[in-house]
Amino acid sequence: MSELNSQSLGKVGVLFGGRSAERDVSVMSGNGVLAALKSKGVDAYAFDPAERSIAELAAEKFDRVFIALHGRYGEDGSLQGVLEQLNIPYTGSGVMASAIAMDKIFTKRIWQTHGLSTPKYAVLTPQTQLRTVPDDLGLPLIIKPPHEGSTIGISKVRGYSEMSEAYALAAQFDDVVLAEEFIEGRELTVAVLGQGEQAYALPIIEIVAPDGNYDYQNKYFTDDTRYLCPASLDPVLTQQIQEMAVDAYRALDCEGWARLDVLLRKSDNRPFLLEINTSPGMTGHSLVPMAAKATGMSYEDLCMEILKTARLKIRTEVKSITN
Repeated sequence: MSELNSQSLGKVGVLFGGRSAERDVSVMSGNGVLAALKSKGVDAYAFDPAERSIAELAAEKFDRVFIALHGRYGEDGSLQGVLEQLNIPYTGSGVMASAIAMDKIFTKRIWQTHGLSTPKYAVLTPQTQLRTVPDDLGLPLIIKPPHEGSTIGISKVRGYSEMSEAYALAAQFDDVVLAEEFIEGRELTVAVLGQGEQAYALPIIEIVAPDGNYDYQNKYFTDDTRYLCPASLDPVLTQQIQEMAVDAYRALDCEGWARLDVLLRKSDNRPFLLEINTSPGMTGHSLVPMAAKATGMSYEDLCMEILKTARLKIRTEVKSITN
């Protein structure tokens, strides 16, 4: 796809903003992407699905779109389905891969069937006896809504008495809640680009947050978090983690780009997959641009490479079936 130039990409829409809890981050990502594409001579335009209708999206007659939306209605397959219906090529994963990756519970189930390490977990509902969960997963443990990102609605539970409050917080965002074994160790993230057998991992980043708290504030709005890229890891372990990330990406049939969060257990250096983001952040604090920069790829070039992979994922050729 690299032979495409700015003019041949046509009229490009950058979709950002949206209606999810991650709207503010998406606005930052989208503005960055829009400026980068324009600097490369792309005929690019902003489009906020929260402020404009699907009819207006169709009327714009975009030749392709760059999805810089995060969370619900942009990263969960719903928008991808709309774009397939409108016949507008788009960046990132398709309908099914986006929907599955957005659901941390289903993602873990698929990874487990592929033999990929992920922390033990339990699915919590209003009928769950919350006080029994730590008996199975141990303490501390993590409670989170399975369809949110950017650490929204997440709690670290250190005692039985904290279960109810943590569940109530996560339940504000989802009908079911994910309880997850806490893995003590180093926090890593791996960006993956490409599709199928051509998918590859960028350098691993280690995240060192103040007091080990990589929350919403420390992700996007402070400079106190340190990012080590490439992470200081044994070369064999580095390769193992990168291969695991690519395998996890392929297991969900992702394409274009994504970022996988990994915990490296302190006791034995065993990596565990936490989650995957199929429309990662592109802000000044975001990690995919940081990993790309470590390979010599600028933010602007990264945006262009992602944009050039935009395509429709559902085959449109329909053959008639005759008896």
